Amino acid sequence: MKAAHSGTAPVWMRAADAAGVLRVSRATLYAYVSRGYIRSQAMPGSSRERGYSRDDVERLRRRTEERRDPDKAAAGALHWGVPILESSITLIDGRHLYYRGQDAVGLARSRSLKEVASLIWTGRFDAALSTAPDGMDRADTANTADTANRAPAGERRLAARLPFVARAQSALAVASARDPLAFDVRPGRVAPCGWRILHLLARAVTRSRPEAPTIDQSLARAWGVSSRGVDLLRSALILCADHELNVSSFTARSVASAGSNPYAVVIAGLAALEGTRHGGASARVESMLASERRARDLRSALAARLRRGERIDGFGHPLYPSGDPRAAMLIEGLRAMYAKSAELAFVLSFAEAATSAIREEPNIDFALAALGSVLGLPSGSPLALFAIGRAVGWIGHAIEQYATGQLIRPRAKYVGVVPGGIIP
Repeated sequence: MKAAHSGTAPVWMRAADAAGVLRVSRATLYAYVSRGYIRSQAMPGSSRERGYSRDDVERLRRRTEERRDPDKAAAGALHWGVPILESSITLIDGRHLYYRGQDAVGLARSRSLKEVASLIWTGRFDAALSTAPDGMDRADTANTADTANRAPAGERRLAARLPFVARAQSALAVASARDPLAFDVRPGRVAPCGWRILHLLARAVTRSRPEAPTIDQSLARAWGVSSRGVDLLRSALILCADHELNVSSFTARSVASAGSNPYAVVIAGLAALEGTRHGGASARVESMLASERRARDLRSALAARLRRGERIDGFGHPLYPSGDPRAAMLIEGLRAMYAKSAELAFVLSFAEAATSAIREEPNIDFALAALGSVLGLPSGSPLALFAIGRAVGWIGHAIEQYATGQLIRPRAKYVGVVPGGIIP
């Protein structure tokens, strides 16, 4: 079994990480290299350290698992493991997050949300996306309804009482029904539609027509965030833009594969994101921070929480053994911008106590809740930020899936009662 050499440049892992994935010693790893199973090369800037092809390591791991237990390997294929769809959007290498080969943390520091959306949707930073306040292309304005202003009064009153996700889904459903081009899923048409959708989501948060040039500025104005906090909102949106085939992106991609329009794709993504094991986890972190705010000794309070069988939410991530780089950047930004904030001091103390207790670093859910806490955002704002940002990825995955023309249809392994006359 020689290592397959594809035209795609491999991502290089350190020896300790590669051996850990394979559950072998370094000596065995080196033996695999000598036999040609795994490619290896000197790491840039190091005369001694070598890197090992992640693709080859993963391929060898999968084959080893299949040989040991074929049924178990098949059952695990949809659970934190084997990639089942090809995508050119996002790469996670265990330490970094990349959008189309660009480091997401670097993009969050230097690019606008519009530029990152353009990159994810088209592969370049300067796609022709609308800059109009309502997010609509001039050519489409006459044909596409302004949901906020044209909906009947009864609809607007009902929407005002709904939580963010339901309010956003309602607005998207109405916009979809009134958009005559909703089912035009050619790549050149989906991107402008995606930009309209992002503005509709922002409007569902602000409950009004955006009055600022950018989505992050509109959110800041609606939430009363000062100018120094706008960059943090922008960074949060960009860092949430995509994360490979997480449950909401896989859901969105599956809906796109059925031929549904981009509005339906995002409605489905929102339904998955709201779950407490996905984006909705930020609400659990918000509640946890509020409940422990008056604790005199955070370490003791968290220990008591664990004794009661309660989780410490917002820490650890299976894809980032050394810590979530998205969370690290947002917390670093809070330190830089709000160094004297008493709320930041509490958040950092909580993070230190939690990390000491469970040996896990903060993840994006904790960072978003921390951002909301320090900036004084309304309850539920972390989920809204996550949703607007992640919608960029949902649209990107939809564009990729539309281009394939394929229906996503996994098979199930039947484990129920065997009908009479059928030999299992």
